Amino acid sequence: MTLRALIAFASLSALAPLMAPAQSAPASVFGYSDFSGEAKIEQQFLAVPDAKLAGEHLKTLTAEPHIASSPEDHKTAEYVAEKFRAAGLDTEIVPYRVLLNQPKVVKIEAFDPAGKLLISGPTREHVDAGDPYQDDPRVVMPFNGSSGSGDVTGEAVYANYGRLEDFDQLAAQHVDLHGKVVIVRYGGNFRGVKVYIAQQRGAVGVLIYSDPQDDGYYKGDPWPIGPWRPATGVQRGSVQFLFTYPGDPETPGVASTLDFPDSARVSPEGNQPHIISIPISYHDAAPILQALKGAGAPQGWQGALPFRYHVGPGGVKVHLVSQQDYQRRIIWDVVGKIKGSEYPEDWVVAGNHRDAWVYGAVDPNSGTAAMLESVHGLGALLKQGWRPKRTVVFCSWDAEEEGLIGSTEWVEQHAKTLERAVAYFNVDVAVAGPDFSASAVPSLKQFIRELTRSVPSPLGSTVYDQWKMERNEGNEHRASNAPEDKAEIHVGDLGSGSDFTPFLQHVGVPSTDIGSSGPYGVYHSTFDDYAWFTQNADPHFAYLQEMARVFGLEAIRMADTDVLPYDYVSYANSIESYVAAAKRKVADAGNGSLDFAPAEAAVGRFLTAAKAAHDRQAAPGGDLARFNETLRKTEGALVSEAGLPNRPWYKHTIYAPGEYTGYAAVVIPGVNEAIDGKDMTRAAQQLTILTEAIDRAARTLGSLP
Repeated sequence: MTLRALIAFASLSALAPLMAPAQSAPASVFGYSDFSGEAKIEQQFLAVPDAKLAGEHLKTLTAEPHIASSPEDHKTAEYVAEKFRAAGLDTEIVPYRVLLNQPKVVKIEAFDPAGKLLISGPTREHVDAGDPYQDDPRVVMPFNGSSGSGDVTGEAVYANYGRLEDFDQLAAQHVDLHGKVVIVRYGGNFRGVKVYIAQQRGAVGVLIYSDPQDDGYYKGDPWPIGPWRPATGVQRGSVQFLFTYPGDPETPGVASTLDFPDSARVSPEGNQPHIISIPISYHDAAPILQALKGAGAPQGWQGALPFRYHVGPGGVKVHLVSQQDYQRRIIWDVVGKIKGSEYPEDWVVAGNHRDAWVYGAVDPNSGTAAMLESVHGLGALLKQGWRPKRTVVFCSWDAEEEGLIGSTEWVEQHAKTLERAVAYFNVDVAVAGPDFSASAVPSLKQFIRELTRSVPSPLGSTVYDQWKMERNEGNEHRASNAPEDKAEIHVGDLGSGSDFTPFLQHVGVPSTDIGSSGPYGVYHSTFDDYAWFTQNADPHFAYLQEMARVFGLEAIRMADTDVLPYDYVSYANSIESYVAAAKRKVADAGNGSLDFAPAEAAVGRFLTAAKAAHDRQAAPGGDLARFNETLRKTEGALVSEAGLPNRPWYKHTIYAPGEYTGYAAVVIPGVNEAIDGKDMTRAAQQLTILTEAIDRAARTLGSLP
């Protein structure tokens, strides 16, 4: 948090959460021929979401640990369904039967060469100064979703963040990982990628710890004094190979409904590691790292523990035991609908997941609390006689933490219907602090910027103004090389790691993801609870109210717009920059050549069509239904039914999570991953597929009625 924001944040009065919208509505909004009537509806909505009620939702949702498929998880589903129904939404709880693991035994022992015990764990998460939630017996022991089972012993080797380049550096130093237990720290990539590469390199187990340099005392005071991770805090998480496909590992591409036959399920082997992986605290990692011998850690590998790090092997043997109970378990999505008055087949979908590794105050229930107040606001409009033009669907997803399972199964079940969906709006970590950020497909980046100009900020003025001020002060999310940065706030690209993934990357629904960040060191630990949240993230729940307003306004404005406000000019410009960067990469590597001319020509045709479409969107005429249908089909044209090489579930030709990043987006992934893999034959094939997709989009957009 910047000093300016810290001062303003600290000065919020007890009345701040009740703050009503103060700024005037915009005179015009792209997509509306006359915004005046809609402006009144939006002002009525913005006055409804209530900070105090959002705080009450959060307290209820985080009262008990509620890991996916548990009785407590089902209670939260019932709570959300009750609030949806109270607002007037046609609501159902949708169950799926999916493969999930829960831990039976998780054990770590480390020994020095003389056999002396260095550590026996995992150590229970605990802070001496006290946390009112830490001793609940239902807190699940630290474990990784999708971990393998077994009993293994091996020498320890330290691999920094477990990125591909880290493992390659070990190989360059002739460190053989066969039969070893690799210890890596969180950060740099998705935890499942760390295990994926370690398994490829022959390791028998992986320990993943949180280094205090990254989210502990190196950053500031740890909990319960401050917001950062205490010594025993553990980041749980899934190590599913998310980059191959998310969702139920036994039913890729098909919804795992209750009646799905077991005989039709597939082996999850390609989606889950077979080796053991265990998350640990830096309290438990320290004795292992301190005793390691071998070469000193390379530059950039030294963390903040108070001793010199070494790579190993030598000095430490580690014994791991993991007994995971894999069963097909029931999970529960909650889906509430408001039928559209003019275009009922065109859906605006808004979602947030509800399950948590433990309490999940920030992740995800700040998002659930905000969503419930968004629904509260739409319910108030319904009582006043408002009906959206398009159908609005609010979704509370389950089992996101285990691999985006609830959202993926629902999308797979409704894939045909979602071809008409005009947008998916996601919120996950809604509030960890005051710093707003967003990611989106290029066609919706200006939509989210424009929308935030209408929402008041607890720090004064609008969300947009505060967002811009934070970025200008050097917020870590700023990407100064992004094309739109010169004139506007940077909006990020969508990779993976949350529930927008199946919507965008499997069925091609234009998507956004919003959140607000701050100092947050208790991610996926037992300490991400109501006490931490009210001390560190949002004491007055003012930012829950802010996010409820933004999230709900996304749904209302998109549902009521005359013309879908997609910005395909920005989309074409982004693709042009991606193709140019790939071309430079090939030239710089000097390991082959590719003919980029057809792709560049296709981008030119897309840009021409996009500029013409933008002019038409500003002054549309004729059949608006057909006009909007053509605009929507343009995003769908960028989907390739063949999917990406070796991971056909991912069908979007412009965005996908990277095989070696997991969360971060890889742009024009088929082309770039082939180039990175030095497979120029595959790169040429993927460049042809990309060119065909861009041309499809150009032809579609050029056919506007």
